[in-house]
Amino acid sequence: MKYILWLVLCWPTFSFAHEIESAPGEFVVKIKNNVTVQVSSLPSLAQSLGSAIKATIPEQNIVVLKRASFEKRDAALKILSQNDLVEIAEPNYKYTAHRTPNDPMFPQQWGFYNYGQSDADLTPGIRGMDIGALKAWDLTTGSKEIVVAVVDSGVDYYHPDLQGNLWINEAEQKGTAGVDDDGNGIIDDIFGANFVDSAKPTGDPADDYGHGTHVSGTLGAQSFNGQGVAGTAWHVRILPVKFLNENGNGYLDSAIKAIHYARKMGARIYSNSWGGGGYSENLKQAIKMTHEAGGVFVASAGNDSSDNDETPEYPANYAVPNVIAVGSMNNRGRLSDFSNFGRYTVDVAAPGENILSTDLYGGYTILSGTSMAVPHVSGIAVLLWSKNPALKNTSIRSRIMSTTKNLLGGARIRRGLVYAPAALQNSVMNPDPDDPRSWNRQTLSISTAHPYANNTRQEFEVTIPGAKRIALFFSKFKTEVDLDKVELFDRAGTKVTEIFGRNDGEYSLPVEGDYVKIVFSSDGSVNDYGFDITRAAWE
Repeated sequence: MKYILWLVLCWPTFSFAHEIESAPGEFVVKIKNNVTVQVSSLPSLAQSLGSAIKATIPEQNIVVLKRASFEKRDAALKILSQNDLVEIAEPNYKYTAHRTPNDPMFPQQWGFYNYGQSDADLTPGIRGMDIGALKAWDLTTGSKEIVVAVVDSGVDYYHPDLQGNLWINEAEQKGTAGVDDDGNGIIDDIFGANFVDSAKPTGDPADDYGHGTHVSGTLGAQSFNGQGVAGTAWHVRILPVKFLNENGNGYLDSAIKAIHYARKMGARIYSNSWGGGGYSENLKQAIKMTHEAGGVFVASAGNDSSDNDETPEYPANYAVPNVIAVGSMNNRGRLSDFSNFGRYTVDVAAPGENILSTDLYGGYTILSGTSMAVPHVSGIAVLLWSKNPALKNTSIRSRIMSTTKNLLGGARIRRGLVYAPAALQNSVMNPDPDDPRSWNRQTLSISTAHPYANNTRQEFEVTIPGAKRIALFFSKFKTEVDLDKVELFDRAGTKVTEIFGRNDGEYSLPVEGDYVKIVFSSDGSVNDYGFDITRAAWE
């Protein structure tokens, strides 16, 4: 039975509780190098493989096969894998955009400059928890010599806040309509290309979903033009490469073709706000080719609140030297509740919650997701290369990762919040005075039962004489989302925060004063581990 991918799916590569969705009856097959995939050999190749050939990807000696839809997928894969001509056989996996629900009412780009303003959920921000765009723009605003491929759902290329920063294929623009003037296999690809139907790609990457338009605005909306929003890079060439359809879904063969097209057309940065499917060696090899060409491949970590160390999320989890895996941060300097994490597999975080950017039909809207975090990082890569054109792609990646700011309370990712001015100046950030990890510490031992009981309420108190503020460290925290929670109160009885879900290895928000009251409550449905508080940080 098919399992539909909404947003993003991730399973271990060694077993599947559910069958990951793919195009029915379709397989992406790499042919061994002793056989060359070319037009003249396709009939005999199809006969040898017992399948119809839907499309080819000659850069990797790949054919996309179509077999009977009623044939069991595992059986077909077994037959193909045993064929002497086949090196790799994979389902034509389905991919989808990383996106979560949004509230489009609040028109501020806190990710660029967070001065404590409230976001669309009316949550006050913490000053300075942003990518440092104002300081970065004093150093550089980008370069139109740098092409960024937005591999996504396309772009609204008539949007007034994007038009001036779009890539243009001059050979096609100045050529003859209906003719492949530059000989790249795509007719009239003036603004980019569309690989939704991998067998019949077109030169029209118009966005019919909105996702690609939104991330493009965060990456490189025109700035200082008196309208709309700013982009991370004011000067850039955005190359729309569409493979996600009007529902935000796409397939493995289309993704591979989109990446190859972007590479051939000169992309240096690949912005990828999508994921799902299973491990694909063919997709990994396509990404390796972007690395070999000197590109940087930025990918969203996913929106399942899950650990990518345990449950890989592709393409973010591919161990290729040019891949940067990006989680989402909120305006209070913490990893977003929906964001995937991973101490070894999620490299950095960037603003991804309640992000205002461009929308279809010349509009603007607010979206949330690791998708929204990715273009901040892609844009910083543009700024870095514009200021340091000789840097190699691996140096761009290491510079972005080595110059991050700490997320407040810690986070279960490799580094922290990307910080553009530090990356541009190659300077390591000083410890943040609001980060509890730099405060005094006191050992505590406060726990619920493991698992906790239903319909329970427990209260605990922590007093540290002389403290001006206190943050509690949860070495382990797992409760039912929304319904079973911890609430923290100050001495006046004011609720400071509530915590639920999974928050292992993180500090709470600071509570002002020398006293914290901890209230844990559960309902009558699901029970889980609960929590362990092993220390307090205070100053």
